[in-house]
Amino acid sequence: MKSYLLLFAGSMLVVAVTAGNAGRLAAQTQTPAPAPAPVVAPAVTPAPVAEPVQPATYPRNPVKPTPESQAKAKTFYAMDCAICHGDNGNGKTDMAQSMTLPDWTDPKVLENHPDGELYNVIRNGKDKMPPEGEGRAKDDLVWNLIFYIRNFSKGQSAAAPAATAPPAADSH
Repeated sequence: MKSYLLLFAGSMLVVAVTAGNAGRLAAQTQTPAPAPAPVVAPAVTPAPVAEPVQPATYPRNPVKPTPESQAKAKTFYAMDCAICHGDNGNGKTDMAQSMTLPDWTDPKVLENHPDGELYNVIRNGKDKMPPEGEGRAKDDLVWNLIFYIRNFSKGQSAAAPAATAPPAADSH
């Protein structure tokens, strides 16, 4: 009889273990696994496009040139600008051979460029021209430099005068 009891207890143990595992298996197959959360890419905001500065927004030249301020501008031009732009502003120097520089002796060259635009180019640089930092040139000096540059074309005519024939001699 002991063997029946042992056999019965063993059977019960097998049934209990199998039933427990079956319950766990049933619970696993009946409950679906949660779906992974969708990955949402962050919204991409396009970088703002830099608007070109319009001539109307350029500041006006705030300084009034004086003989002293123009003398300082001339000295500064000779030290920092003339090596490329030339002593007379024509842009024809050995240093500038590989660059296309404006001829400031031609009155039409700066005609459509307000002082504020020139100030912006001097301060921030353009193409191969380096910026002129405030540590080297204060604002008043840069504004006076613009007057100095504009003076290169003074006395030059915008268009060559047409040649005129001398008046015909009166034969009477």
